[in-house]
Parts: sequence; C-alpha cells; structure tokens
Amino acid sequence: MSAATATDWELVVGLEVHVELSTRTKMFCACPTDFGGAPNTRVCPVCLGQPGSLPVANRGAVESAIRLGLALGSEIAPTSQFHRKNYFYPDMPKNYQISQYDVPLCSGGVLEVPDGQGGSKRVGITRVHMEEDTGKSLHVGGSGRIHGADHSLVDYNRAGIPLLEIVSEPDLRSAEEARAYLAELRAIVLALGISDARLEEGAMRCDANVSVRPRGGEPGTRCEIKNLNSLRSLGRAIEHEAERQVALITAGEAVQQQTRHWDEDAGRTQLLRTKEATEDYRYFPDPDLVPLEPDQTWIDQLAADLPELPAATRTRLAELGVPAEAARTIVAAGLTPVLDAALGEGADPVEAANWLTNEVAGWAGERGLEPAEVPLAGADLAELIALVAEGTLSKKLAREVLEGTLAGEGSPRRVASDRGLEQISDTGALEAVVDQVIAEQPDAAQKVRDGNDKAIGALVGAVMKATQGKANPQLVNELLRSRLSG
Repeated sequence: MSAATATDWELVVGLEVHVELSTRTKMFCACPTDFGGAPNTRVCPVCLGQPGSLPVANRGAVESAIRLGLALGSEIAPTSQFHRKNYFYPDMPKNYQISQYDVPLCSGGVLEVPDGQGGSKRVGITRVHMEEDTGKSLHVGGSGRIHGADHSLVDYNRAGIPLLEIVSEPDLRSAEEARAYLAELRAIVLALGISDARLEEGAMRCDANVSVRPRGGEPGTRCEIKNLNSLRSLGRAIEHEAERQVALITAGEAVQQQTRHWDEDAGRTQLLRTKEATEDYRYFPDPDLVPLEPDQTWIDQLAADLPELPAATRTRLAELGVPAEAARTIVAAGLTPVLDAALGEGADPVEAANWLTNEVAGWAGERGLEPAEVPLAGADLAELIALVAEGTLSKKLAREVLEGTLAGEGSPRRVASDRGLEQISDTGALEAVVDQVIAEQPDAAQKVRDGNDKAIGALVGAVMKATQGKANPQLVNELLRSRLSG
C-alpha cells in the first residue's frame, strides 16, 4: 500500500502454495514426471480419466507430504481421504481433480519467517494436503494469453503430477512478509529434497488471498490472485491489489470476492472470474481410492530422519561467523550441502560463504541456472580457497580458475596448472622485475622514498602488468618497500 493509505488500512494476506513433488511417477499412475517432453506423450488412461481406469496413490508422494507436515509442526492424521473436486476447464481431463477436503493428511503447524532484523514472525499453517496437478493450456497467437489468442491447445503431460498444497492462516500483514514466507517455505522444501521448487517452471506456484480493512476493524472481502511464479511478482501483485481495494472502498464502492490474474507487464491484477465457494466444487469422497492410514512407526521414523531445517542452518552458520545475509542467501539457494562439504575439507567458513554468495551465485545467474545446480563439489571449493591462502593464486586468478572448474576442466589445482595461472611467489623470480620497474619509474619510486605511500600503487601495478597478473601482490609490495627503504 502507498504511504498515504498505509497508516489507515491494514493488509491481510494468506497464501496457498502448490509444490510439485520430485517423484519418478505421477500421483495415481506410472506415467513419468520429467519436465518438458512433446505434448501429450506422458499420459495414460488413469491420468486422462478414461473409463475403467483405477488410480493408486503414490507412496513416495505420501511420504513427502508427511515429511513436510512434520517440518512445519503439523499433526499427521491417522486417517485421511481423497475427494473429487468437480469443476470444468479444458486442462482438467477428468472434469474433476483428485484432492483432499475435510480430512487432509496434515493439519495445523507454524512457519517461523525471518523478519530481516534478526527476529521472526510466526505464521500459522492451516493444512498441507495432497492433490494432482492439472494439464496446461497453451494460447497460440496474439499476446500468448487467452484474451486475443488465435486458438488454444491443451497439453496433459502435467495432469496427474503430485502436488502438495500448503495453506497459511491470514497472518501476513505486508508484501515483504509474504515474500519472506514463500522464500522460507521454499528453503524448507529444498532442504527436505521433495521438490526442486522451481518457480519459473511452475514447480512451485503461489495464490495470494488479499483483503484490506480499516486498522483494527472488521475483516474485508478477499480476492484471490492466481499463479504467482516469483517472489517479485508476489510482492508487486499484493501491493497493487491492496491499493485497488482501498481505492474502491474510499470511493464508496464494495470489493467483490473474485479470482484475479496478475499481469506482470501491466503491473496490475485483472478479473478472471467470480470467486467460487466451496459448495460450487461439490466435493465427495473418491470411490476409487481407499483412505490413507499411515503407520505411526513409519511417521516416527520419518520424523527422526528429518534433515537440518533452514532456521537451524542459519543459526549454525552464524555461530561459525558467516554474516546473516550470506547465510540467508546460501540457505535459500540450496547451497548448504556444498558449503558443508567444503567445511568438511577444512575451508574457512566465511571465505567459503563469500565465494558461494558472490562468484558461484553470480556464475549461475549469468547462465539462468539455480545456484544449487552449479556443478561445484565442496572439495573443489575448499581446494580453491586453499590455493588462494597459500599464495598460489590471487583472488583475480582464482575467479578464472573457478570458471574453468565449473566448465568441467578439472579440479582448481589442475585448472591452474593447465592454464598456467599459478601465482609467482618466488622472491628470486620477482626481484629482477621489481628492480626493472623501479628503474623505469624513477619519479614514482622517489615519491615513495619521500614518504608518499600511495605512490607505491603505480609500482605494484607495473609489476603485476609485467608478470601478466601472476605475481603475488603482497610479496611485490614487500619487495618494493624493501628496495625503496634502502
């Protein structure tokens, strides 16, 4: 909301986040879940809902749901049930979606969201339930959206892929809190290894329920913004929708309960349809699927095997001296395994964190990759840091070596050797170059002798240029000062 309205109105936001699970097969059939592929080639009678086909629940998907519920502190239901959610869209091959209604697998819980100031905010979790994904509509021609398209096609490859829907309580009070919530939930999903959580590919999608009310007043009418696929879009959509609703109310108009689409280019929400109520979906238990009754021993084992979660990781890294912002970046990017492996090889925590958050994350961004996809082993990162510490590489040369390692040329030591990038730290080899530079730049040398310490920079630069950047700058500095003080 704008500064003018922020003091008079309160924003109320709840998020519904859908996470595609990284199972080998779909939720109720044996079709593969790989991203991509020619349209309608990864389908079968079950995921297309053809007569006589019978679904069977994917055990791996159930396990992923339980693990996320445990990580969020949810209660795992001893018995839960699948329902049919009835609605009619072209991307829904069965004209219903298998989901969960009044008996979800996971209920309740809380997510501690970092507030950016060293504290946290508790956001309640309403439920975590399982369902299947829909297909994908492709609008051809025009803008690529349904309005103005020449025609539409439907690809059912995605239909039936297992989803978890995580529904929050309406506890969020700003776009910043909503972004922090989604980022923290994504970090937990990555830590659990249940999804790659790629927002840009739709593996993690977010719907935002937004309403405004006079500060301290009664709840307002909410609107749902569908399929937000980035932290930036989430924040912008919430801020715009809040301003739109405040403008309506202050003009004497009523906010209508609607489902709206976020137009990233225009920077505004647009009406999709009047918001459906629960009764519109005509839920009823799916007669083809038996209730889920996870064994308590299995649940206890999954709880015991949970990995370290993001909040605990950030605390551990802080105790190692890693700055808070670097720790947040490493955890959110899924780089913790690389960092831990480097630390296991003796790397300095702060140095390793700096390389990951700056050079490695930057290299990934330039290539459109997730940082966690960067092909860097923790042992190689530790070796690179050691080469710098022992004087074999300067920071500048180390960046070049890192690029070679990431390009598949081998370990940092091998890349440095093959490319001839080892730093010159041999005093005897550098003395002649230092003497030559002093002779060639007598004015700068005299300034240093006269006490102008800054003038030594020109001499160091000349030595580095003469050695093609391979000289050890610290050693060069020491040699110059020794020669000029004499």
